[in-house]
Amino acid sequence: MTEERTPLWAESSSAPGRQYGDAEPPRRDPAAVRRRTLDPRELAEKVLAGDRGGIARAITLVESSKPAHHAVAAGLLRILRPHTGRATRVGITGVPGAGKSTFIDALGQRLIAQGHRIAVLAVDPTSAKTGGSILGDRTRMGELAQSESAFIRPSPAGSHLGGVARTTRESMLVLEAAGYDVVLIETVGVGQSEVAVSGMVDTFLLIALARAGDQLQGIKRGILEMADVIAVNKADGDNEGESRVTARELSIAMKLITSDPKAPRPPVMTCSALTGTGLDDVWTAIVDHRARLEASGQLEARRARQQREWLWALVNGELEDALRTSEAVSAIRGRLEAQVEDGELSALEASDAILAAFATDVPARWKGHDSGFAG
Repeated sequence: MTEERTPLWAESSSAPGRQYGDAEPPRRDPAAVRRRTLDPRELAEKVLAGDRGGIARAITLVESSKPAHHAVAAGLLRILRPHTGRATRVGITGVPGAGKSTFIDALGQRLIAQGHRIAVLAVDPTSAKTGGSILGDRTRMGELAQSESAFIRPSPAGSHLGGVARTTRESMLVLEAAGYDVVLIETVGVGQSEVAVSGMVDTFLLIALARAGDQLQGIKRGILEMADVIAVNKADGDNEGESRVTARELSIAMKLITSDPKAPRPPVMTCSALTGTGLDDVWTAIVDHRARLEASGQLEARRARQQREWLWALVNGELEDALRTSEAVSAIRGRLEAQVEDGELSALEASDAILAAFATDVPARWKGHDSGFAG
């Protein structure tokens, strides 16, 4: 007969045990956890070698809004610049629900099968209230995201016009230097403000949709004037017939856009990202458009113009950031806003006061700033 033992619960203390939050967190030596100083040359080597971690870190660097990162990012882009410019740059836009991400997923897989390396910059809308962004494009590009020959980078649009992050251009250069020969930029799809993406690509693809009012929206000159290729997506099943009707109506609309009968008109075609029908035709139209630009010398001229526009976009962005972080402006901002709200001061008078205060900060902010420009 075995000896009877006292239950463990009877021997335990009734005092509450140590909870997770009671223990002190482990102490770390700040010197041991401090990140190394970013070296643009070292990072550039990783990008040129196609190291995915290095590419991701380089894009994070050029996307950073921290002033301390700007000089490092500029040094990185200076090293990478000779290795850029050889990729086919395609902007893809369309109304929400047109199937842009699914289209890119299907097209990207076909291009990879042909030996291409695909990079996707998918810009997501940013909440005006919280500043948050869903960044769910990788989910909708599930198959493409698994390929080693593809690099998908979602980024929040921020407050910039056209739903394109201000640093999308720099990210594109990083990906080109890494050896991706096709760069697809998917925009939010907010309508006529998509002029932002058309100013950074070789070919601008508009994804249209039947039964969504696109016929009337498409008649608006803004979006059609920028389109180089138009594809009516989801042309499958019962929707195939209506998609062809939409394509025909958009073709007629394109004739109304230009009064020059000799001017080339963007091709309008139907496709289905679900079945793959028409995707090869869309890509052929993109390649043909770029080839015509290159043969006529317009590609070089277009990219030169885009570089000039990029210059002033960066200047404007830097001024906006400087104005927002100016100590002199912050000191009077609240008072001026309150006076404008109460009607004591006009917006014009307040803006003059803000700019005058900002002017006092300008010399200190850019004093001794090294632009790397010689003579």
